[in-house]
Amino acid sequence: MNIKRRRPFHDEDAMASMNDIMFFLMLFFLIISTMANPNVIKLMLPKANTTEKLPKQPVTLSVTADKHYFINTTEIPAEGIENALSAALENNPDPTVVLRVAENLSIQDLVDIMSIGAKLKLKMVLSTDKK
Repeated sequence: MNIKRRRPFHDEDAMASMNDIMFFLMLFFLIISTMANPNVIKLMLPKANTTEKLPKQPVTLSVTADKHYFINTTEIPAEGIENALSAALENNPDPTVVLRVAENLSIQDLVDIMSIGAKLKLKMVLSTDKK
């Protein structure tokens, strides 16, 4: 007895979902690879017998709520900020000042300090707290 099917049997692979899976995998690896090394350039640097490690210690300029100015831990008058900053950073090749300003001071107080830094050509970084 010979039984034939009405429709011939075709072996089909369901590959439609495979495209979606491959797309998401590719997207995942692209995102993760940029997070792992965002801007890394690998270089073989020359070697030397003697090395000098320069400490990069920024100067901290703190301003309290009642407008008392401190460079690191030394209190200075408001008129002497420019002279004290230039004296503290005179031998530093990359002068960086970390600003720690009380949150209730006005924007004008911050702008006044930053204008002194711009006049002295200093790199100024504003220190903040996490929310």
